[in-house]
Amino acid sequence: MVKRINQQSIVLIGMPGCGKSTLGVLLAKALAKPFVDTDLLIQEQMGATLQDFLDVHGHMALRQQEERVVLISDLENKVVATGGSVVYSSAAMAKLKRCGVCVFLDVPPEELYRRVANFSSRGIASAPNTTLEMLYRERLPFYRQYGDYCLRVNGQTPKQMIEQLLELLSVNSPL
Repeated sequence: MVKRINQQSIVLIGMPGCGKSTLGVLLAKALAKPFVDTDLLIQEQMGATLQDFLDVHGHMALRQQEERVVLISDLENKVVATGGSVVYSSAAMAKLKRCGVCVFLDVPPEELYRRVANFSSRGIASAPNTTLEMLYRERLPFYRQYGDYCLRVNGQTPKQMIEQLLELLSVNSPL
């Protein structure tokens, strides 16, 4: 990478429930960077929760909103937690990758089931009648394609995950 980690964004991608928002806040604190959660930006722009928007407009409209918000937002030199479906947009991913490095937080489906009890009401941009496991299999190739790094997440505490992530990114941990 041409830029140093401390001068670029760190973008977290992965399935709903993998810990992007939780880790993002902790990572931003550890690196003294601003934190951005694109799901919150989307909700702010739409004036509705993701689920309310989905109920009215459907999953493809939510994906379009996600792409639009990523493309218009200032995401330079920040820690960015993305929505899980951002990987469907090559334009959004191209922008995110220009901003910095993408880290795929890989959580096995059985762990996701424990973490995401509210799959049908969580505001997840998926086609009707799609299960969490089906969505994982559908998105996995995209996460692997766009992830510069992969952090396997399974049973670690958030602090352990931050330490692993900082080590993966070769940043000295101030924790």
